[in-house]
Amino acid sequence: MFAHNKRLQYSVRVSECNPGLANLMLEQFGGPQGELAAAMRYFTQALAEDDAGRKDMLLDIATEELSHLEIIGTIVAMLNKGAKGKLAEAVEEEAELFRSLQGAGNDSHVTQVLYGGGPALTNSGGQLWTAGYIDSIGEPTADLRSNIAAEARAKIVYERLINVTADPGVKEALGFLMTREMSHQKSFEKALYSIEPNFPPGKLPGMPEFASVYVNTSQGEGDMRGSWNSDDNFDYLSDRERFLAMDGGSGLPEVTLAADEQKALNRMAKRTTSDPKADPRTGVDLGSAKKTKRK
Repeated sequence: MFAHNKRLQYSVRVSECNPGLANLMLEQFGGPQGELAAAMRYFTQALAEDDAGRKDMLLDIATEELSHLEIIGTIVAMLNKGAKGKLAEAVEEEAELFRSLQGAGNDSHVTQVLYGGGPALTNSGGQLWTAGYIDSIGEPTADLRSNIAAEARAKIVYERLINVTADPGVKEALGFLMTREMSHQKSFEKALYSIEPNFPPGKLPGMPEFASVYVNTSQGEGDMRGSWNSDDNFDYLSDRERFLAMDGGSGLPEVTLAADEQKALNRMAKRTTSDPKADPRTGVDLGSAKKTKRK
């Protein structure tokens, strides 16, 4: 059960109306790295979690992400307050009002007209929020890694938003949200490394003969060696013949068909065979001029 407290997790102070900035803030409201996506990712993971500790952690963080959604939504609404009133009451000439909403690099006219200046479940480009942003697969060692990456991406988006605003109150609030992403990332890492073993994800082991092979498929200037492909950690393959048909087979596709299936396939292949000697006249040939006349 959820209960709402009207006090925000962090005080939001906005110094001036800025609908363009509000539009950018929507990235963390209804975008793929935003707070709603995070809340839904962790909440659905928690419902399916069988480990009591991880379940509790996921519910805590999911609920906190909803509080972050509230902060971002509040910032968006406050940044839009002035423009919202002007749009609703038509206090400016039409052209001037449109210019103030559109501005240089400012697409806020879309969110102003469609959503009245309120926080919309879209990203900053107007793309509707979708559950397709949630990539949980139900395996803790995979989902926790995905969660760590999601928090890292969200942190980067917050950094970029901080860099495009000079409003000190907005900067502070975004700095708080960015820092909480770092804290969540730490919790997820602790939870992941508390599972032993945690690699490879899942239960089945890999095929040992291929598990520590590095295949140098992109060869040429820029080739580099490091711990990620060193001879100490990997069997490093650069010979193209060695990484073709690595199973020792022919490398060609094979399928076993029943007699009637093979017979039908042969008939189809015969019927659809292309004659390499044919040179039919095509529509391109018919439509092409024999000579190009110049005036």
